[in-house]
Amino acid sequence: MTASIEPVSNYVAISRRALDLEDYIDIARRHAGWIAGPVLAGIVISTIVAFIMPNVYVSQAEMQITPAQVSDAIVKSTINQRLNERIIQMEQEILSRTSLSQIIQDPRLDLYKSERAKEPLEDVIEKMRTDDIKIQIQSAGESRGASAFFISFSYNDRYKAQQTVQALVTKFSDSNQVTQATQQTVVKNLVHDELSEAKAQRDQLNEQLTKFRVDNSGKLPEQMSLNMAELTSLQQSAGTINDGLNRLEQEKVQLQTHLQTLESQMSLYGMFDKQDGAVTAATPLLRSLSQKLSSLNSSIESNESQLALLKRTYRPNFPEIRDMETRLDEMRNQRDDTQKKFDDELAKWQDANAAASKQVQKSKTDFGTARAITDLQGQIDSTKTQIRNNDTQRQLLISEQEANKKNIENYESKLAATSGIEAVYGDMKDSQRSAQDKYLELQRKQELAEQNSDLLQRKAGENLDVLDVPSLPTQPAKPKRWMIVGAGTAISFIVGLALAGVQEAKDTSLKNLKDVRAYTNLPVLCSIPLLENTLLVRRKRRIAYLGWSAAIIIGLLAVSASLYYHYTTAV
Repeated sequence: MTASIEPVSNYVAISRRALDLEDYIDIARRHAGWIAGPVLAGIVISTIVAFIMPNVYVSQAEMQITPAQVSDAIVKSTINQRLNERIIQMEQEILSRTSLSQIIQDPRLDLYKSERAKEPLEDVIEKMRTDDIKIQIQSAGESRGASAFFISFSYNDRYKAQQTVQALVTKFSDSNQVTQATQQTVVKNLVHDELSEAKAQRDQLNEQLTKFRVDNSGKLPEQMSLNMAELTSLQQSAGTINDGLNRLEQEKVQLQTHLQTLESQMSLYGMFDKQDGAVTAATPLLRSLSQKLSSLNSSIESNESQLALLKRTYRPNFPEIRDMETRLDEMRNQRDDTQKKFDDELAKWQDANAAASKQVQKSKTDFGTARAITDLQGQIDSTKTQIRNNDTQRQLLISEQEANKKNIENYESKLAATSGIEAVYGDMKDSQRSAQDKYLELQRKQELAEQNSDLLQRKAGENLDVLDVPSLPTQPAKPKRWMIVGAGTAISFIVGLALAGVQEAKDTSLKNLKDVRAYTNLPVLCSIPLLENTLLVRRKRRIAYLGWSAAIIIGLLAVSASLYYHYTTAV
């Protein structure tokens, strides 16, 4: 060893020289104890830690999402959540405090016994939920969602780890069935309640609509076309009746004219003188006045009938009614004048022939005149019968006309009332139609819910199946012991190098000739080795050997104890 010379750097700040490989080797040799000590301690400590840590076994099971065996095109699902969405919900339920507490305290499992003795149950549950149980969903694409998921549990007992995973798998299966049954029951109850309410509402609206139809029979908008057709038919019937009345009136006028003609002829036969078998007729003026009077009476009667018909159809101030009344007044005046002339002429003719008629000797009967009179009387009777039949037909048509007029007024009032109830009736029909559509839609939903319930009982819907049963681990998943030992050794070696570097930095003495030349800039003629007492040197070496031997022995004992603990307590 070289003599220790205090460098000038104690008094003047001088930068150190650059170190080379030989310098690093010298540093390692000088501070070998600072490097080897931490390395030995790291190996021992990491080995003890690695083998004292308990084995952790991981049991894993895989569950598969089996799609529904019946297509949605045939039976549409009434559950609004897909199974992969329900898995997340079931995961929250299964990992809840109540569920995990039941698993932990199950007598067959009795998990975390030592932890429960030292910690609250809530902390143990939280550790189990966050650290030991892993649920990983495997995605099969964005369109299909999850197709499978893995359930794993880490525990220091491989049999209990397997049993715990089996318990979780059972909970998932039971929860899936319970969830589907619950959702299906909720759907069925909801649809049933809504269906009952819709049926009651539909029946109520039907009753209201039926009552409205009964109260407004014949006034409903849907009967408007029928009412219009009936009104048109009645108006046509009214025209037909009027035509019939006019025709009968004309026939009556003709019959009355014919009757008057026959009666005039008969009256003229009564005025004839029968003298020596000859018949002397009345004067031509008298016969002309008689015919004119009969014609005027017939015309007046006909016009009066037409005026009565017009008054029943139109208002009194109707122009035709006024014209008809004017003509009747003129005809009545003309009839009165003619009647006066006829009476005067008849009186003159009767006075002139009164004396002569007293002297008529009825010595023999005129059979030709009697036969003519008999024929005239038969025609007169027949004509009167036809007039009576005509009057009967006219009375029937007039009665029919009155009934027809009342029906026309009735249908006109119905058509007028239809516009007033059309909006209300339309609203009621719309409400009834909406209620009926809602009822039919809920009926289809109820059938669909029953079909889904049947599929659930047959297990033909979307189900959870165990793809891989819970595994029984044979090798612990952690700790990675040799990785821990290697990492501990590497870290301790780095720590030893750091400690050696710190010691080297604290030592400011000149270590070799390179330092002397670098810091003094003087040539070195020779070097004198440092001479120490041989006994002192041997004593230091013995103490070092003793210390290292004790450390190695203690380390070996500690490592052996940890290995013994590991292999005796390993499951």
